[in-house]
Amino acid sequence: MNLSVEIGKIKLKNPVITASGTFGFGREYSEYIDLNKLGAIVVKGLTVKPREGNPPPRLFETASGILNSIGLQNPGVDAFIERELPFLKSFDVPVIVNIAGETVEEFVYMAEKLDIEGIEGIEINVSCPNVKKGGMAFGVNPDDIFDITRKVRKATSKTVIVKLTPNVTDIKVCAKAAEKGGADAISLINTVAGMAVDIDKRRPVFENVIGGLSGPAIKPIALKMVYEVVTVVSIPVIGMGGIMNYKDALEFLIVGARAIAVGTCNFVNPYCTVEIIDGIKKYMEENEIEDINEIIGSIKI
Repeated sequence: MNLSVEIGKIKLKNPVITASGTFGFGREYSEYIDLNKLGAIVVKGLTVKPREGNPPPRLFETASGILNSIGLQNPGVDAFIERELPFLKSFDVPVIVNIAGETVEEFVYMAEKLDIEGIEGIEINVSCPNVKKGGMAFGVNPDDIFDITRKVRKATSKTVIVKLTPNVTDIKVCAKAAEKGGADAISLINTVAGMAVDIDKRRPVFENVIGGLSGPAIKPIALKMVYEVVTVVSIPVIGMGGIMNYKDALEFLIVGARAIAVGTCNFVNPYCTVEIIDGIKKYMEENEIEDINEIIGSIKI
């Protein structure tokens, strides 16, 4: 049975990867699951300098989802290379690094810095809704997406993935801009911009006011957008947004995603990635499917 797929130059043993920001740098989860079983690990978003992130509270539970306002807390790109990468290199799993710059120059600087052994791919984060600079400000403008992608593509030999925001009028235009800029793949969706209010204080729950909504609540939006993007680009698409089990994952594969990323589910159930891999295998066995590629893009419309 073949579960392997390719994203750019990266060969994944199966299509299940971790969504950036929900899996840290893999250390905590290595106590629960065998990281070698994963298709790939996408690490927490990195910035040039360390970031403390937004003040608490940072998480707020909503109906069928979570609002987060973490604000890209991370140790910075240098500390990652020095402290976290050696640990990740000890596993037989491709490592993809999510980078979040405040300027185009910062994206390029990090891409150059991370063009090293042990890293297979760069995911350009132009879609984080809860930081004041960079992030989604770039991701809503197709010209900016094209410009950042083109410059990062020139700066690295690694596979380049562009992560898109759903908070746009037409995500297809953004996807085409990333492809035109030289992206090897597109990942979507990042969180949906949202808000919560404390009725006693009559203030927003988050100091940053806006947070990012993830979890089952956004799955239908994500599925629709992945389906739309697959129809307009020829590069692989990584689908994500509310995937909680293997059935959710299969929906994304059927509409045409080459791989899927699991995010919020990691908080709820640290075993969920491997459970999804096992569930896909079982589905293939029961339906006598020998190759995962028979499922990808098999939707009948």
